Order: sequence, then structure tokens, then C-alpha cells
Amino acid sequence: MTRILLVCTGNICRSPMAECIMRQEFEQRKEDIEIRSAGTGAWDGASASEGAYLVSLENQLDLSHHRATLLTRDLVDEADLVLTMARHHRVRVEELGGTGKTFLLGEYASETGAHAEVCDPFGSDLPVYRETFAEIQELVRAVVDRFVRSQSGSDSR
Repeated sequence: MTRILLVCTGNICRSPMAECIMRQEFEQRKEDIEIRSAGTGAWDGASASEGAYLVSLENQLDLSHHRATLLTRDLVDEADLVLTMARHHRVRVEELGGTGKTFLLGEYASETGAHAEVCDPFGSDLPVYRETFAEIQELVRAVVDRFVRSQSGSDSR
């Protein structure tokens, strides 16, 4: 089974939202992929932020059971693909042995420059969380499309 790890800073906003969205996208396509998330500075066991929780509920996704996980070498080793929200997360993943299998979420979705990073909504109001959710959803859908194409041998990249 393929394992994908999504990484942000605290594992309470961006990566949990991405994890839920990605899990839903793969389930809808009947793909058996393990999706996890972690944070480079996560406080193990912390709940999803209120904004991430509420915006996810607005989109019929439930983060009530999410608990933050600190990024470890073991998590990196177990993953087949690691997707980060920002460049500094990628640096940390690579320090933990993820070189060659780590990409910015946006880069993997064919975005470039500043558009390849997902800004942290932590501490912002709900409209910012909604924008971040929509951005992540768009990127995740592109990633899932690319991944499914590559598994079927029709990805030209």
C-alpha cells in the first residue's frame, strides 16, 4: 500500500485539512492509499485548530478526532511520498531522510514560485481559513489526479 505523508508546522491547520481532503478524494476513486499528517513543530496530541475544524465541517469533513503528531524520522521513512506546505517543511523532512520523495504540495500539483506554498492560516479569522481550505482542496485534487495517472502509467511527467 502506498503511504502519503502531509506536513506543515503544528499539524493543527493545513496538513490535517489536506489529510481529510486527500483521504476523501482517494476514497471516491476507490484507491487504497494510506494518508497521514504531521508537523515539524507539532505538540503531540493537540486538537485541530478551531478554524480548521469549523471550515472542514462546513465542507462535510470531520476533524474532531484529529490529534497532532510530531514529524519523526520513522514517519518519513514509512512514507512513499511526502508533501509539505512550505519550503522550510521540506528542508526538515529532508534532514530526516526524505530526500528524493519530498515535494511541496503545490509543486506536485504543478504550481510554481509563491503559489507552490500554502500560507499558514493559524490565528486568522474564518474567511482566511476558508480561502486556505479552498486552496488546499484545489491542490490536493490536482495531486490526486497526477498520482492516479502515474499509477496507471499515463503520467507524462
